[in-house]
Amino acid sequence: MATEKMYSIPARFRKTENLHIIFWLLKDICWCMGFKIVGVLMLVPTLTVAILITWQTRKLKAELYHNLAVTFWICANGYWMIIEFLGKDDTLRIFTVIPFLIGLSFIVIYYLFVLPKEKKNEKLVTISVEVPEETLRVAEMN
Repeated sequence: MATEKMYSIPARFRKTENLHIIFWLLKDICWCMGFKIVGVLMLVPTLTVAILITWQTRKLKAELYHNLAVTFWICANGYWMIIEFLGKDDTLRIFTVIPFLIGLSFIVIYYLFVLPKEKKNEKLVTISVEVPEETLRVAEMN
């Protein structure tokens, strides 16, 4: 048996994240294939589900900050796709840096300020759970 710190989120959140990946991939496939209308339409569920995931995980700080970053990444990505479809890529693409930097700032804030504070405030009591090696191998495969 191995003692390893495990992190998990509720299964219903994982299902939403998996749906989000499908939407995002479909949006990007439409983008690269030049399917303008479908690509822009796919931005709506992709961004909506990103916001939903951020809302669902708002009580888990690590998830919240990372999902805020992803949401702003999708905003930048969607803006870039739209201006490229409009033929304005060379002149307006520079503005994608704004949502990209906002997203990056959430990651920086989390790792520089939030995570260290959480570690400092951890309770003195630690609960250890012994997990069989086979369970760890199965978890690592998924």
